[in-house]
Amino acid sequence: MNYAIFRSEPIRTIPDLAQIGAHNNRDKKAYDSNPDIDISKTSNNIEIIPLNDTKYVKKFYEITKEYRMEHNERMKTERSERRKTFNQMLNSSQNVVADDLEFNMTNSEYVKNLDRDDLIKFGNVCKDFVIKDLGYKPEQILQMVMHNDEKTPHVHCTVVPLVRKYDKRTNTERYTISKKQYIKDKIHLSQLQDKFYERLIEAGFEVDRGIKGSDREHLSVKEFKKLTNYNVKQLELKDKKLSEAIEKLDKDLELKKEIIFDKNHVKISTKTFEDINDVIHESKKVLDMQPKLEDAFNQMRTYSKSLENFEKENANLQKKNDKLREHNKSLINTINELLETLAKLFRKILHIGNDKDKDNAEDSIKRIYDKGLYSKWEVNDIGEGTSKEIPLKRHVGLLAKGYDKYLKKLNREAEEDIEEFQEKHKKKDDSLSL
Repeated sequence: MNYAIFRSEPIRTIPDLAQIGAHNNRDKKAYDSNPDIDISKTSNNIEIIPLNDTKYVKKFYEITKEYRMEHNERMKTERSERRKTFNQMLNSSQNVVADDLEFNMTNSEYVKNLDRDDLIKFGNVCKDFVIKDLGYKPEQILQMVMHNDEKTPHVHCTVVPLVRKYDKRTNTERYTISKKQYIKDKIHLSQLQDKFYERLIEAGFEVDRGIKGSDREHLSVKEFKKLTNYNVKQLELKDKKLSEAIEKLDKDLELKKEIIFDKNHVKISTKTFEDINDVIHESKKVLDMQPKLEDAFNQMRTYSKSLENFEKENANLQKKNDKLREHNKSLINTINELLETLAKLFRKILHIGNDKDKDNAEDSIKRIYDKGLYSKWEVNDIGEGTSKEIPLKRHVGLLAKGYDKYLKKLNREAEEDIEEFQEKHKKKDDSLSL
């Protein structure tokens, strides 16, 4: 398969832009030892849109000249602590300063068999796509270069998504750099990848549209539909080209009413011969589609069987799950009944047990609460009116702040009242004894 690939990689800062420029133009000595780059072939790289003996950053400043002037003018009215240089503003923002677009055909053997004219043609398809389909103006393009010194030739196009947008806050139009104005989201990116594939097909390149997930063992119905539609579209395009080639040959044969031939030879014009070759070539392309269509059919049949087995397995799992759910429900009911019985037992111990039993019961209640099996209100009900009410309430967070001090104060006042009462009665008893 020879997939048509279009990628977009955001460039966040000015230093990053300088790095991309150095990479695209092989400006670093490090490339001499880079195993992915054959420096002896770097002279074969093709500048589709040249940089003209400058640097990325310098050309970027030329493109954004008015934006920089607008920013500097705006900074004059900003408070000193909020002022930023143009570079500081760009580097600290969450936006991009540029976008690095990459175009590729994945079958290296196919690409290696293309001559220089074909490679230039591929580069021009990429250029037209950037301008006509993405909507960039030529003056927004820093450079477009084809790297022929790597394993698979590919195109890099570095663009500055500079736009003028309406700003609601200031009620004015202002410059900004916004990649989303050109590639809105993932859905839009996928549509653009479809368009790039179509552009290559129209230009005569033999490429396939990459289908996300098509290398997985099982595809979703949606992905299978996409695969089928892709193959049908391929067949329609090839059938259309074959029909055009046959029609062209028919017209040519009509004009050539007298064809010279003998027992072993037929003499035809060069144009007629080329037309016949076109028909043969396009016929071969249609025939080449047959294995792909058969493969799609076999995959669908395999998928259908897998889906049937999956549905059976899912039904069995559902039955087991239902049984497990019922068993779990029964188990929970049993545990709840046991906890209720324990609560009654704990309450009885806290009322009539000795001190040691009460302490053990208190510890057990706290452990059960900590495991989430008792709520704080259930703990409160168990300990209410017992000697363990206060420590249990304190453990579950139901004791108001300072309540211990309040209780001590009440106890102290009660003891004082008792002492006062006893003292009064003692005086009365003493007077009666006299």
